Amino acid sequence: MQKPKKLQKGDKVATISLSWGGAGELPLRYQTAKKQIQENFGLEVVETKNALKSADWIYKNPQARAEDLMEALADDSIKAIISNIGGEDSIRTLPFIDLDIIKNNPKIFMGFSDSTISHFCFYKAGVTSFYGTSTLVGFAENNEMHPYQIQDIKNTLFSSKAQGEIKQNTAGWTSEHLDWFNHKNQSISRTLQANTGWRFLQGKGKIEGKLLGGCLDVLEFLKDTAFWVSPEDWKGKTMFLETSEVKMSLDNFRWIIRNYAASGILKNINGLILGRPYDNLHWKEYDDILLKVIREEEGLNNLPIVTGMDFGHTCPTFTIPYGINAEIDSENKTFSIIESALVD
Repeated sequence: MQKPKKLQKGDKVATISLSWGGAGELPLRYQTAKKQIQENFGLEVVETKNALKSADWIYKNPQARAEDLMEALADDSIKAIISNIGGEDSIRTLPFIDLDIIKNNPKIFMGFSDSTISHFCFYKAGVTSFYGTSTLVGFAENNEMHPYQIQDIKNTLFSSKAQGEIKQNTAGWTSEHLDWFNHKNQSISRTLQANTGWRFLQGKGKIEGKLLGGCLDVLEFLKDTAFWVSPEDWKGKTMFLETSEVKMSLDNFRWIIRNYAASGILKNINGLILGRPYDNLHWKEYDDILLKVIREEEGLNNLPIVTGMDFGHTCPTFTIPYGINAEIDSENKTFSIIESALVD
């Protein structure tokens, strides 16, 4: 994997709307995010050509969305690209993606949820990208960004060193919904819930594996496209998964995990980590399904499984670099990113 260059204060970063055009519909929240990025990290924030167009315009123009990404990559003055928000139709940009442009212009790309689609474009091009918060979510957090989120961005995007052990967020998490279209809510801090800790469901000793995964809902969109990866491509990987605000039903969760079993993916991976579900709903049932399918049905008794982790549709989060080596230590109950994801 090619590794992008780390960020430095003063660098220019571009925001982009590759799925839902929420940034154009929510100017106050977008400007809050822009201000908090600039103040917390000393970066200059600009928008891609169409980033602030209306949601309707963004929906009707998937080619323009892809062209925004290609243009931002080709622009030498831009050092990183941050997704404004997820959605459900980044998949429509795929016919217009030029993998050579990604390959020849390795830059930081960060986002989550529907950005899984774009991450797999970078992965196919052999460039590390970053599954992390988006402009309208973590960067626009009401009143101020979470300290855990600020430190994560500094550790992840501003350093060429391996992050090492990822610490659990002990200050509390939230996925409380405060309507973004009600401007008064922007000044109301969201209620934090106590973090009960990551759950190490099974596994022995230490394992290593390069990180690959994304939003479980969105990975289903990718199947049978040229951007999906074969079961063999999962060999030795540490799979990371998380579910969206749709709050996936237990049946769907079980069916998808069984599909990964039937396709041979689960037998090929070295470990699996799962993010905290939205509102922490179904966490116990998801854990039970993983153990039923992986341990009882597939006999993979030693495959390390860690759940309830601080990434995905929860706030604040740590950032996951694609294609970078990570370690699960089931004895000491730690998760570490042991390879650098960026270069000087």
